[in-house]
This record gives sequence, structure tokens and C-alpha cells, in this order.
Amino acid sequence: MTLAFTKNLRADTVSRPREVERMVAGIATSDGAGVKLTRVLTQQLQRRLDPFLMLDAFGTDNPDDYVGGFPDHPHRGFETVTYMIAGRMRHRDSAGNEGLLQNGGVQWMTAGRGVIHSELPEQENGRMEGFQLWLNLSAKDKLIAPWYRDIQSGDIPEFTTPEAVTARVISGASHGVNGAMQRNTTDPLYIDLHFASDGSFTQNLPANHNAFVYMYRGSLKIGDTAVPEQRIAILKNSPESDGVILRADGPARALLIAGRPLNEPIAQYGPFVMNTNEQIFEAVEDFRAGRFASIKQRPNDR
Repeated sequence: MTLAFTKNLRADTVSRPREVERMVAGIATSDGAGVKLTRVLTQQLQRRLDPFLMLDAFGTDNPDDYVGGFPDHPHRGFETVTYMIAGRMRHRDSAGNEGLLQNGGVQWMTAGRGVIHSELPEQENGRMEGFQLWLNLSAKDKLIAPWYRDIQSGDIPEFTTPEAVTARVISGASHGVNGAMQRNTTDPLYIDLHFASDGSFTQNLPANHNAFVYMYRGSLKIGDTAVPEQRIAILKNSPESDGVILRADGPARALLIAGRPLNEPIAQYGPFVMNTNEQIFEAVEDFRAGRFASIKQRPNDR
């Protein structure tokens, strides 16, 4: 059962709200074994939205768009946060972890010094929809041991405001409710907001954190700026700001994401994200030399 909090909420009071700096449309692409998706946060935005490296949105009723899934592939130097809002996906990795990601659940994986994993659908029809966010690791944590956690939907704290806005707090904190995950270095905030009708939602944000909103159903207004569906709204950084106010005129859904920037160099080559090109060369060599253990096949592997 979802951890729901509707009483004794601590209101997030925002007196100097952030405005929208600019909006960005995602890029249609494919990944894995031909899975169709929209790359919302691209490599060109990594410095601006540090510590976030990528956000992919996927959603389709056509099995041909997702049935191939994401077979074995490596990662090093960052964390992946996969949020499934429709469908079922099986995770397996070379550290021996296995889990089933399904409606409303989150898979949080720290690649650290290196892991190979697969994400394969456990359905052959119906809707598959969700998001994958890449969260950078600091230089001191790039080579930590891989780590993994499955967070079922019922374990994600959720509350509804007096204006009928439901917030699912995946990480960080909102209105006095702590999310399912916390990260000290980057302090990420990740909230899925559901507006039942017209209403507003306020969220305190540290002035030095980078923040953005991804609109995946309906539309919202942030200040005087209308944010349409399938757009990312990058919020302005201002030393006097204390948060953001989101307003909807009808049913809408959006992701609100923010975090403390690392302000470190970013070197990326595909699934490897380090601080220098030399470290990227080392990552590629370690992978090619088999220093990332391969996933052992199981009888029911596809």
C-alpha cells in the first residue's frame, strides 16, 4: 500500500518563485534493441542541469516499440533511476541483482566502478511507459562498488495537498515528507506530480540547485510561462529565489527534478561518464578486457 500522508503536512511557502529560463523539446530516438523513446535531457544540457546527465521518456501501446528491451550493456561512473508508470521490466546485473520493475515502481542503480545489466520487458502486449534519469556521481564516488535497490510503488511516500495535487516523492523531501531515496552529495529532488483539476503546487528549492520540470500529461504555468506537454522547462537560477510554483487549469502530470550541482568536469563516451578522457579510455579498456563481469545466462532468459 502506498505510504500516503494527507494530514499534518508542512506547507512549502514560496515567496520568491523561480521563472522559466527556456523550454526544450525532446528528441525522438531509439536505444537498446530498438526501443523507441524521447531523449528529453540531452548531452548538450549536462552542464546547465548538473548533476543530471540524461532523461529519457518512453511510452507506447505498440509492442514493436519496446519488446526488444535493453539487452546486456555496461555503465560506469553514475546512477540510473528508472521510474515505471505502466508495464513490467525485469532487471538483472553482473553484481548478482535481479528485480521486477512494474507500475509505479522505481529501480535505483549505482553503476560505480562498473556493472553490466539488462532491462527486458515481461510483457508482449499492452502499454509500456516510464522514464530513466541519469544522475552523476562525484569524482570521489566514480569507482565505488555497484549498488542496486528496487522500490515498489507502495514504498514511495505519497501525499495529497488541499488543492487535490498528489505528489509521489521518489527522492528528496516535499512538504515535510521524505522521499524513498536520499543522496547527500547531489541532494536530488524527484517528484511525480498529479493535478486532479485546476490548482497549484509549491515546492521549496535551494537557490543554488539546478531544477527543471518535464510535462508529460496536459500543461502547466510557471509564472507567466505556459509549459505544454512533452516539454522540459528549465528553471532560472537566481540567488534570491526560494522555490517554484506550478499552476494547472485542469488535469495534468509533471516531473519536478532538482539537485545540487557537482561543478566537476564531465567526460562521457556512451554509457561511461567520468571526469577526464583518460578515465574514459580506462573504462573502455576495463570493459573490453572483461573486468566488468558478464551476466550469467539463466534458463528463462530471452
